[in-house]
Amino acid sequence: MRAICLYLHIHQPIRYREYSIFDVGNDSNYYNDSFDSRQSNERIFKKVAEKSYHPMLNLLEANLIKHPEFKFSLSITGTWLEQAEVYDPELISQIKRMVDTGQVEIVGETFYHSLAFFHNTDEFEQQVAMHATAIKRLFNVTPQVFRNTELAYNDELAHWADSKGYTTILAEGWDKILDWRSPNHVYKPAGCQNLKLLLKNYRLSDDIAFRFSNRGWSEWPLTVPKYLSWLKDDCLRGNLINLFMDFETFGEHQWKDTGIFDFMNQLISDWLTEYENKFVTVSEAAKLEAPQDGISMPETITWADTERDLSAWNSNSMQKSAMEELYSLREKILSTQDNRLISDWRHLTTSDHPYAMCTKYWHDGDVHAYFSAYASPYEAFMYFMNVLRDLEFRIGKA
Repeated sequence: MRAICLYLHIHQPIRYREYSIFDVGNDSNYYNDSFDSRQSNERIFKKVAEKSYHPMLNLLEANLIKHPEFKFSLSITGTWLEQAEVYDPELISQIKRMVDTGQVEIVGETFYHSLAFFHNTDEFEQQVAMHATAIKRLFNVTPQVFRNTELAYNDELAHWADSKGYTTILAEGWDKILDWRSPNHVYKPAGCQNLKLLLKNYRLSDDIAFRFSNRGWSEWPLTVPKYLSWLKDDCLRGNLINLFMDFETFGEHQWKDTGIFDFMNQLISDWLTEYENKFVTVSEAAKLEAPQDGISMPETITWADTERDLSAWNSNSMQKSAMEELYSLREKILSTQDNRLISDWRHLTTSDHPYAMCTKYWHDGDVHAYFSAYASPYEAFMYFMNVLRDLEFRIGKA
């Protein structure tokens, strides 16, 4: 038996606008949704929905119907759900239909796609609980598997997930941690009693997510027969292939004219033509075998950038200062019991905001610039700090 565990992550942040120092104390509308604005959350969401969400969900749903043995897993941030409920509720209805088939599993995470675990454990737990509540309300399921924002993972997080009753947790299968081991097995996090660990096969995942349309890549063009041969070869290192990637890989990061949708549609069908091949959800993947070994990650590993650490979010003084000041306001914010004020503050915990302040260069810098709504990291920092100033003003008034 050879199994693909396909896991896709759906997220859109709620971006703050170019918020001037002259707005502080005068205008607390941080998220200007004028449709013509570059930071318009509505415009961005609807554009990505047209290019990615609708066509990919249609492809996946068609394959669920065509192949009852096809299965996959999703994680969906609260900020995406908030926007989908307003801008395109049919997306939520479609995901609900797919979840109801029993072939799609929803993975738990933080509501605001934050890195709160590394700043304030109480806030982290509240955001996880908020996310679980939203998933139960919209899809009538309770997540049994956990993934932290950006697959940020360490031993401490594993111990937390184990203590909360999660069965499985997801992480990056980074070579420096695995050493001689393969990501194609189930593992046990160090010091945990019941929790199982699934690791992303980053090479095979990134062949689709990042290299698919790269004409400078020695393996371009990537065809389904070629990719299937790689999958089968990699199964010599273990029969579980964890393909973890962003949902927006399909249609947004890799545009339709690259052939990405046709590739994925054919891959699903061709993989399932062989009797011993199957697709599994993350929970099913964790049950395929007993853990092959224990894995310890005392230092935090993520799926971002070449370093696979937290440097994408805390490598410079702007990022550190912004996050320190943001979380220092938490107790005062919560004490106001002002729901709008608390919501505005929590939206600022979304990891996309410090990510936009990153000053890395070369390939990583290009990736950061692609995902940023701001002209430069310095502007992203300036507008963010102006919003914090206004939050402090509102705390004083409250």
